[in-house]
Amino acid sequence: MARLPEGALMQRAAAGLAAACAALLAGRGPVPAVRPGRGPGVYGARVVLLIGAGGNGGDALYAGARLVRRGAGVTALLLAPAKAHAGGLAALAAAGGEIIETAEETATDPAYAAHWHHVERMLTRADLVVDGITGLGGHGGLRTGAARLAHAAEADQVPVVAVDLPSGVDADTGEVHGPAVTADLTVTFGTHKPGLLVDPAREHAGTVRLIDIGLDLPGPAAAEALQHADVAALLPRPAPESDKYRRGVVGICAGSARYPGAAVLCVHGALRTGAGAVRYAGPGDQAVVARHPETLVSAGLPSEAGRVQAWVVGPGLGEDEEAGRRVADVLAQDVPVLVDADALRFLDREQLRARTAPTLLTPHAGEAARLLGVEREHVEAARLASVRRLALEYGATVLLKGSTTLVAAPDESMPVRVNATGTPWLATAGSGDVLSGVVGSLLAAGLSARDAASAGAYLHGLAARHAADGAPVDAQDVAGALPAAWRDVKRG
Repeated sequence: MARLPEGALMQRAAAGLAAACAALLAGRGPVPAVRPGRGPGVYGARVVLLIGAGGNGGDALYAGARLVRRGAGVTALLLAPAKAHAGGLAALAAAGGEIIETAEETATDPAYAAHWHHVERMLTRADLVVDGITGLGGHGGLRTGAARLAHAAEADQVPVVAVDLPSGVDADTGEVHGPAVTADLTVTFGTHKPGLLVDPAREHAGTVRLIDIGLDLPGPAAAEALQHADVAALLPRPAPESDKYRRGVVGICAGSARYPGAAVLCVHGALRTGAGAVRYAGPGDQAVVARHPETLVSAGLPSEAGRVQAWVVGPGLGEDEEAGRRVADVLAQDVPVLVDADALRFLDREQLRARTAPTLLTPHAGEAARLLGVEREHVEAARLASVRRLALEYGATVLLKGSTTLVAAPDESMPVRVNATGTPWLATAGSGDVLSGVVGSLLAAGLSARDAASAGAYLHGLAARHAADGAPVDAQDVAGALPAAWRDVKRG
C-alpha cells in the first residue's frame, strides 16, 4: 500500500470481485444464480451488498458500482453506517446504486421491526448477495443483525459471495465462534487464508477463488497446500539399477484375529504406492498372503521379520497385551515408524520424544483428543491449533485425519500442510488403513515424515476422487485407484 497510489489495491480487489460476481450471474459459477423468468447475465440482476466497517465492505461497494454500470440493480445495506468505507459509498452512489442504513444496533429494537422485515424480504428476492460484513480483523461470530441477514439469504438459498473470507470465521485458525456466513463462493485476495483451508471455517467458504492483486507476501506461511507439481517432485522414481531395497521395504504390523482386513488393506495401500517389498508381521498372515501373495510374512515379533526401511504399526491391531508388546517392539527399532489406530493407545510421550528416528502419528479427532487429554469437540473446533500442539508435545510429525487432513511437524517454524484432495465418499471403513500403507511406503522410500504424510494424503484423496466419480466407494476401490492418482499427479 505504501508503494502504490492510495486505493490501488482495493480497486484491484474490487475488479476481481466484480468479475467473479458477473461470472456467477452468467451461470459460470459454483451454483446457479439465475432465477426463473430472468435470463443469465448481469443486466437486470438484483444484487444486495451486506456492508460492515472496514476494507471488505469497501471492496464490495466498489465492486457493486462496477455491477451497476453493467446494468445490475445494486442495493447496499449498511450495518455500521458511520464506519462504512466513504470512497466505496461515494462510488456506488455515483453509479446509481441504492444505499440503505440498516444499523446493527437497531436489530432488536421493536421500532425498527418493519424495516428489518423489509430488508430481509429484499434479500430473499435477490439474485446474488455479497458478504462484506467483516474482514481479516473480525473475531467471534456475527452480531444479531448481521446473523439475521445472513440467515435470510441462506434460508431462501440465495447465492452468496464472500469478500476475502466469510464473515464470522477466524481467518488465522479456521475456527468458528458463533453465527457465520455460509458462502457459495469466496473471492479471496493475494493469498489463501488458513481459515479458507481448515475446517470448520472451510465449510463456510464454498468454492474459493484467489485473485492476485500483486502482493509481496512475507514468509514463512502459516499453512500451505501442496499441488500436483509439488507432490510430483516428492514421489520416488525407480532408477535402472534399483532393487527392492533401494525402492524401499516397508514393514507392516497390523491386523488381528478379529480384524484381519485391516492388515490386508494396509498392505494393499503400500503395494499400490510403489513399495519395493512389504514385510508383514502379525496374526493376519494367512489373510494377507491369500490376497497379496507377494508379501513377505512372519507370525513373530516385528523385529524378527527382517530388514525394513520403515514400519507401520496399529491398524486393526487390537488393545490386548500382545498388541502392546508389538507396538513397543516396533518403536524400539531405529527406523521411521508410522503409528496409527490401536497403536496410539500404547504411546508413552517421553519414550516417543526420546526416539532418534522419525515418528509419524496419524490420529483422527477422537484419538487426537485422547492424546491431548481434551474432548473430541475441542479438536474438531480448533484443528489447526490441535495438530500443532500434538506435534510439539509428542515430538513427532502428526497427520490429523478428518474433513480437512492436516500435517504438522514438531517444528513451529514449518507451515502446517493442508491436504487439498479428497471427497466425502472417503469417509468409509478401512480407508484409513489404506492411507497408513500409502504413507508407510513413501517413508520406506526415503521421504521425510512430513513429506511422506503430505504426499500420501494427497494421493489417497485423489485416488478416492478417481474411484468415486460421484458414487460411493469402499477402501479397496481407493487402493485400486492409487496408480491412476499417481499417473494423474505425474502428468500434472
